[in-house]
Amino acid sequence: MRWEGNRESDNVEDRRGEGGGGGFPIGGRGIGIGTVVLALIGWGVFGINPLTTIGVLSGGGAPQVQQQAPAHRPAADDQGAKFVSTVLASTEDVWAQIFRDGGAQYHNPKLVLYTGVTRTACGAGQAAMGPFYCPGDQKVYLDMDFFNTMSRQLGAPGEFARAYVVAHEVGHHVQNLLGISGKVDSMRGRVSEREQNAMSVRLELQADCLAGIWANKSQQAKNWLEQGDIESAVNAAQQIGDDKLQREATGTVRPDSFTHGSSAQRVRWFTQGYKTGSVKACDTFAAQSL
Repeated sequence: MRWEGNRESDNVEDRRGEGGGGGFPIGGRGIGIGTVVLALIGWGVFGINPLTTIGVLSGGGAPQVQQQAPAHRPAADDQGAKFVSTVLASTEDVWAQIFRDGGAQYHNPKLVLYTGVTRTACGAGQAAMGPFYCPGDQKVYLDMDFFNTMSRQLGAPGEFARAYVVAHEVGHHVQNLLGISGKVDSMRGRVSEREQNAMSVRLELQADCLAGIWANKSQQAKNWLEQGDIESAVNAAQQIGDDKLQREATGTVRPDSFTHGSSAQRVRWFTQGYKTGSVKACDTFAAQSL
């Protein structure tokens, strides 16, 4: 992915403090980056507002948010931050144009880089939950240690796989602006757990499709993809399917408990967005078959 030299977004907050590590205190017990995979299996990957108390994993209580450094721009020589800032800028350009073509105005989200735990409008954001989007403050939260987890533990290496992560979370922001995620969240507690899971799957698959649209439009505008880039994003979608994560964790698969979709479904909907470049093609809620 030839991303160097492209515009970087100004909408990036860097909350990473000096000496911050991957672990943080919870109920008197330290939880490090190794817990991420357990959290991903237990609560899903790339979820919208996945701020469930991580104490479930440790047997402890509510997370204790460490004091964090004031938000500031990433350092100019921080290549990891430059990469995600460049991807975010591309999503801004793509979605601004799509909204403009539809007679609406796109409002850019913020992307927050942090380490361990951070405060959000949705509660205490935790790195162990993976990247997430908070509708309450319209911010995407990312501990970039997750990229190492993707590569080393989830089998999803590659720059474009990382770009897919950012684009998926921005997809949740688009859903929020369109009122889709709010409608799904409003059903919480009014339907059965099985029905809620099914709606969550459709929400997540739609965000995958929206990420595919971004890949399509950004390639048209920048011609920045290289051989193997799309394959790395497809592989990432495949590696984080609910069926694959459940099978690796427990040896069994429970489709009724899926919250993000199977590997095949995630690949299908990302590919659908990439091939069509059409928001109408991403209506997972109207699809009879996922």
